[in-house]
Amino acid sequence: MTALGSGTVLTSVVVAVAGLLLVQRMRLTAALVLAATLGGSLLAGQAKYWVGRPRPELVDHLVQVTGLSFPSGHATNSAIIYLTLAGLVAQVTPHRVVRRYVLALAMVLVGAIGVSRVYLGVHWPSDVLAGWCAGTGWAALWWWIAAALRSRLATNSSLRA
Repeated sequence: MTALGSGTVLTSVVVAVAGLLLVQRMRLTAALVLAATLGGSLLAGQAKYWVGRPRPELVDHLVQVTGLSFPSGHATNSAIIYLTLAGLVAQVTPHRVVRRYVLALAMVLVGAIGVSRVYLGVHWPSDVLAGWCAGTGWAALWWWIAAALRSRLATNSSLRA
């Protein structure tokens, strides 16, 4: 599960979703996805250096890790990416059951990735909780930004949302 929060997987998911949105001529949503996920990931990377908390040493790490602990990069970035994608895709999905499924899937993925980091002994629970909170807040902010833009463009739009 932890691999689903790695930079390689998250980047691949963002590129695939943005590509799908572009193929469907949803340029606004694709641009929002790219701006939100890139900006959030850059911010999340800097947060570790602002705090400077070392990783736990209570148990042996079950995976090789380097760097600082707080907030969990996997928890933060997976929340930023998966919850932002789910929120933005839900805005352009007409079927309620599909919106619910996408949002539920994102929440399960984010939860499992965060729990895996504590299980592997590479993060304190507070590292993961902080990452979840930051990523969820970021996703909510971009959901609001997208909703406001769609509202403004609804009357005179050359972009398909």
